[in-house]
Amino acid sequence: MTEPTRYSTPPVELPLCLDQEPTAVEGCAGCAELTAVRNRARAVGDMTTVTDCNVFLRRHPEGH
Repeated sequence: MTEPTRYSTPPVELPLCLDQEPTAVEGCAGCAELTAVRNRARAVGDMTTVTDCNVFLRRHPEGH
């Protein structure tokens, strides 16, 4: 019978993803509003809302 491992395994290294933020489609009111909210959130340091706006812009319901 083998002995169990009694030491820690090395940490898993994940790649650093620094994708550019999505941009608004010209003439789309929804994209413009999300961009405005993202800019206001960034100004006050609310990076959670900045990330949420980026996700919403990427998943825009009209597919742009």
